[in-house]
Amino acid sequence: MASAISANRAELLAIANAVATEKMIDKSIVIEAMEEAIQKSARNRYGAENDIRAKLDPRTGDLRLWRVVEVVEEVEDYFKQVDAKQAEKLQPGAKVGDFIVDPLPPVDLGRIDAQSAKQVIFQKVRDAERDRQYDEFKDRAGEVITGVIKSVEFGHVIVNLGRAEGVIRRDQQIPREVPRVGERVRALIMKVERQNRGPQIFLSRAHPDFMKKLFAQEVPEIYDGIITIKAAARDPGSRAKIGVISRDSSIDPVGACVGMKGSRVQAVVQELQGEKIDIIPWSEDTATFVVNALQPATVSRVVIDEEDSRIEVVVPDDQLSLAIGRRGQNVRLASSLTGSAIDIMTEAEASEKRQKEFAERSKTFEEELDVDETLSQLLVAEGFSELEEVAYIDISELATIEGFDEELAAELQSRAAEALERREDGQREERRGLGVEDALADLPHLTEAMLVTLGKAGIKTLDDLADLATDELIAKKRVNEQRRRSNNTENRRDRSERTEDKGGVLGEYGLSEEQGNEIIMAARAHWFDDEPAQDVSSVEEAADAESSQ
Repeated sequence: MASAISANRAELLAIANAVATEKMIDKSIVIEAMEEAIQKSARNRYGAENDIRAKLDPRTGDLRLWRVVEVVEEVEDYFKQVDAKQAEKLQPGAKVGDFIVDPLPPVDLGRIDAQSAKQVIFQKVRDAERDRQYDEFKDRAGEVITGVIKSVEFGHVIVNLGRAEGVIRRDQQIPREVPRVGERVRALIMKVERQNRGPQIFLSRAHPDFMKKLFAQEVPEIYDGIITIKAAARDPGSRAKIGVISRDSSIDPVGACVGMKGSRVQAVVQELQGEKIDIIPWSEDTATFVVNALQPATVSRVVIDEEDSRIEVVVPDDQLSLAIGRRGQNVRLASSLTGSAIDIMTEAEASEKRQKEFAERSKTFEEELDVDETLSQLLVAEGFSELEEVAYIDISELATIEGFDEELAAELQSRAAEALERREDGQREERRGLGVEDALADLPHLTEAMLVTLGKAGIKTLDDLADLATDELIAKKRVNEQRRRSNNTENRRDRSERTEDKGGVLGEYGLSEEQGNEIIMAARAHWFDDEPAQDVSSVEEAADAESSQ
């Protein structure tokens, strides 16, 4: 009998060691799973109402089984309670309120109990294995990993990573690349998520960072930090652009990335299935970087609108198609690389646009200031575009314009101020007609024009405004560019269509985040009128927290 027990002990330990080694998890986790399985089987045998515990010694294999009972004066639950007299037999000195151990004889697992125990152990081990996989990969996002393609399911590629599996979803694959089961594949670990079915490791071969990592593997200067890839944009499988800069003036960043006879860049191109890569010198000067990014097209002029984060690029007529690229690819990549929307136009189109803007501004000055066409055109030619600029510029600076004197400058400023006042009166009437409360006009930074915009958006009371988050009030509209084909009598050109994502209600007015916070908190001030005074710093902290969400 003793030899049989010894064999059973040895068998339990052998199973625990084998499972721990195979699944690469801690042996204690397997032992814990066995204990839980034995506890479950024992409850089936002795009754589920019992609080039964099991302990398996990881060194000797000894198995102890017991139930935990509470010592009480009067027994109400015979499964979990004992009286003082019975407790004395189990554990001398036990007092009312103590929890004591009632040893139980080992159970022989029947077929059903053994199957149930097996399932418990498998589930516990599977959970431990998933935790191990998650812990191993959770901090490896952004790393390039090599695996073997295990299967292709509904267009998604399942990759065996050795100790885990990853997935390259269809939208993260290189177009026209045909994955084959058994092939080795390199990919970027995008993110690792813990899910009910286990950790999900999402891989990508289409992300710009994958290309960056490949260059770091091929170019020692990038790996060492001498050369930095400041920006990257990809049209996976077709074309890509990267902006590089060197900390060492003696090292050419473009030449280092290209390598001797193009060896370095070709290694990356081959991994990316022939994707053409433009390596561009990065520059802190936005205009210079835009010119470089639009290569191989020649650029005549660059105009930057920092407020709207847009860049207007003028190119010669014969360079338009080259600058836009096939299906808009070149300008799309350049826009992604610079982080700004790029408008490309020819010299003729730019001239037409300037003439139109000149005529519109001249007409505005002519009507609002009640001056002749010559004088209004002179103001526009001198760089004035808004009435505010005329009204609030230093009078001496206005008088220095050729043909002007201080008397004329003073008269123009007076007329500009009157025009602005008339405009504000009209906007005030429109605002009141929309039902916007006068209380909103007392808030900081808000003009009558802004109040009209709020009224048209249905924001008419302090509570309406107070309910908004800062981003909902001031966020700028984001412009997305799409491409369409257009015909003309000379040739086929790509043209861009722009769609605007809805921004904040007052996004067009260029309010800062600080100003937006002040407006929102001022609108909410009446909420706290009946409450104890709040420290100013706490109000500012609340506004900062609101804007960060």
